[in-house]
This record gives sequence, C-alpha cells and structure tokens, in this order.
Amino acid sequence: MESGERRRRIAISEASDKLWSGVMTRSAFLRVCAGAGIGLAGLGLSRPRRATAVPPTIQDIRATAGPSSAIEPSSDQHKFLRDAGRTFSGQTVRVVTEDTPPSLATREIMKHEFMPLTGINVVWELLPLDRVLAKVSADTARRAGTNDVFYLDQAWVGRFVNDTVPVQKLLARKDLAYPRYDFDDILPSLVGHIASYKGQVVGIPYDIPIHILLYRKDIFDRLRLSPPKTVPEYRATVQAIQREMQPQVYGNTGMWKSGHYSLLIDAAMWVWAHGGSFFGLDNRPAINDDRAEAGMEFMRALAKYTPPEAITWDWTGAAKSFVEGRAGMYINAGEWFSMCDDPAQSKVVGLVEAAPCPAERALRPASQCSFDETPGFSRQGGSYLGLSMYSKRPDPAWILMQWATSSDVTTRASLLGGGASPVRRSTSMTRGSKPRRASEPARLATLASRSTPSTTAWGPSHMRRRGRVSSTALRSSWAR
Repeated sequence: MESGERRRRIAISEASDKLWSGVMTRSAFLRVCAGAGIGLAGLGLSRPRRATAVPPTIQDIRATAGPSSAIEPSSDQHKFLRDAGRTFSGQTVRVVTEDTPPSLATREIMKHEFMPLTGINVVWELLPLDRVLAKVSADTARRAGTNDVFYLDQAWVGRFVNDTVPVQKLLARKDLAYPRYDFDDILPSLVGHIASYKGQVVGIPYDIPIHILLYRKDIFDRLRLSPPKTVPEYRATVQAIQREMQPQVYGNTGMWKSGHYSLLIDAAMWVWAHGGSFFGLDNRPAINDDRAEAGMEFMRALAKYTPPEAITWDWTGAAKSFVEGRAGMYINAGEWFSMCDDPAQSKVVGLVEAAPCPAERALRPASQCSFDETPGFSRQGGSYLGLSMYSKRPDPAWILMQWATSSDVTTRASLLGGGASPVRRSTSMTRGSKPRRASEPARLATLASRSTPSTTAWGPSHMRRRGRVSSTALRSSWAR
C-alpha cells in the first residue's frame, strides 16, 4: 500500500472518531471522505438501515430451522461445526458489520448455534456504516489484523481489493469446506457486481437491499389495475391512481431530499431506465445527454403525482408516507416491505404487495460507460463479507463466514430480519413457512431475471473524480 493511500485511510478513521465525539461536523466529515475517494455513493452516511427491531428469540430461531440447520443434531452441518470447529475452540474471531436487520438476526442465530457447537468465541460489532468504514480503514492501513471479517460496501470494493483473501483461494480449502455450501447458488449478478473487482471475487455477497415495486393491492383491485411492467405503464398507473383517489392518496411517493444520497438514488434509477448514465466513454460525464435528460424529466413529471413534502424526505420519509397510506405505489429497497405489515407503524397492514420493477425503456451497456458504471433499473445497494488479509485467525474466521452466508442461515436471517437479504436462489425455497407474502419472490425474480447492476467497484482515484463530477452534473441537470 502506498503511503498516500495509508494516510487517507487513517484520516477517514480519525475523522469518524471526531464526528462521533462531536468535535467535527457531518459536512466536514464528508469533505474528508470525498478527499480520500469515499463519496456519498460509497458511504451512505445517513442510510437508515439500523436494526431497531427486537432481536429474535430462541423460539423464533428454532421455528425457522430446517434439516440443514446446524442447530439440528442429525445434520451434516451440525457434525461439521462440532468436529472441525472444535479444532479452534477457545479462539476469538472478530467481525465488524453495519447494524442492519440481517446482521442482527445472523448474530443472534450465531449465539445459539455456531458458538456453542464450535467453542469459538465471536465478537460481532454492529455499527453505523461510517464507523465500519473507519474501523476497516484503520485496520487495513496498519495491517493490524484486529478484525478478521470485514463488512464492505459495494462501492468500496476497488479500494479494499488487496485487503481481503480471494474467495477462490478460500473455496480451495476442502478441509474447511462447510457441508453443501454451494457457492454457485449465490446469484451470479451479485457476485459480479457486489463482490468482485476486475474479475477477482474478493468476498461473499451478504446484505443486499434491492429495488422492488411496492403497491397497494386493495387500490389496484378497486381500480382494476395491474402492476406496471414498463416505464410508460408506471406513469399511466400513477396517473390513474391519483385521478381516482385524490386527495387522500397520491399515485407515487419519493425520496427527493435536496443534498441527500436518496435523491441521487431516485434520479439514477430513472436516468438508467431511459438509457442514460452518469458517465460515457473515456471518463466523460454523460448526465447531460438526451437520454439522461429524458430520465430526469420523467422524474420531474412524477412530482405532480407525489406528495409535495417528498423534497424533504429521504428513504425513511418515503417509506413512512407509503405505510401511512398516502401513496398507491412506489419503488424502494425491498427491506422496507416488512414495515408495511408492522401495526405499530403502518395503516396498510396486509394491503401491500410487491412486484419486480418495470423494464427499462432503453439500457446503455457498461461498455459505453466509465468507472465500471453498469446501468440498470433495479438498483441494488449492499455489501459483502471479506476475510481480512491480515487476520491472525483465518481458519475459524472462514468457517464462520461460510456458516453465516450458507443457504440455511441466509434464508433464516432474511425471514427473521424482515426479508432483507435473499442473496441465493435457494432463499426462495423456505422450509415449513412460505416466503414473506409476495416480497421474496418479487425480489428474487428481479435479481434472477436481470443483471441488477449498479454503479459499483470504483477504485480510489476513480471515486475522487467521480464524486466531484457527477454531483455537480446532477445538480446542473436537475436545476434545468
């Protein structure tokens, strides 16, 4: 690692400490991150994915267990953790992840299953994303090996590509192979766009919120509407809802808070859906071309059918407006689906269904973009787990990573965490309980049928330039 990169990582860590101690303002912290090549797209500082729900109980955990769960004494997974895991009994593995619903659920399952069977002690920290970034930055800059398993945002993959053990090297360890792990079951689009850089797989896709269409089935039934399958149908459906349901219900809602990453997410969705992109060939901005402009104009046209307060809302505000019954349809990350059926927050319990996003009007291929931008409507966010190159306990850490990303645990964490992370094809095949109404099939259909790409995998130098150029271009285009 060159000295300048080491200094930038340490600067991020120190700035995060100052932010959380009240010494530095949020804007000053973001300036430090931007200068170091970590922009808003790679940080999502305000991303409200914190796991505020009560942790699942042992009864909840047992209710989701199946024949391949390690908690079942007759399973091969149980025998593997008991036998191979016991080789490392007494060792401590340290994990740092964002505080999200699937991480909370996985950690709770681990306490009742992985740790008792293996005797391995696991210290699993759940932190806000910027604190995760700070810890990973400091750990890798100093090559300290303090944490064994990193949670890495998709937009950081280029920066930390040399700091995690390549997955193929780990999978070659047949002596530590988790029974029926089946890496190929993980959706290829996620492996390629979330956990790879220049063809090298550097981690395991783990926590993947992805856009789906949420709609009020009661309203659709009343108006004899079907979920829109194209972009023009989306606008026509929004118009039909508003025409019949106004003023109680708007056709659409949004997360258009000025200066917030949520506005960029919504804008990117419509720009990509119209065949536009942020960058074209040769690293040149493309946000002002005809296709990108058409996407922005489409989004602006939706304002007529969106609550006016949307310009003050991020994703939380948009989700809240929907569960309060103020909109008939909108597109957001599928993890918000569980909020719709929470009686403590929702006025539309049992009335919301999900569907894949509409098909793009046009799609610019990645070969015509720069900085690994890969346009697509169903814009996924998310992260991957990586085994630290500097870990002093790589073997037990790899056993833990396999268990945590296995089909069984991924499915159970999705069920217990609100359906937030179906990263495998097999996640839709739940044991003894159906997928959470329509949410899981819709999200998996979106993932499997499309590449579900996003702007990911910028390296440090790309991120610094991209952060300056795209934010300026977006503001210019939106102002027109």
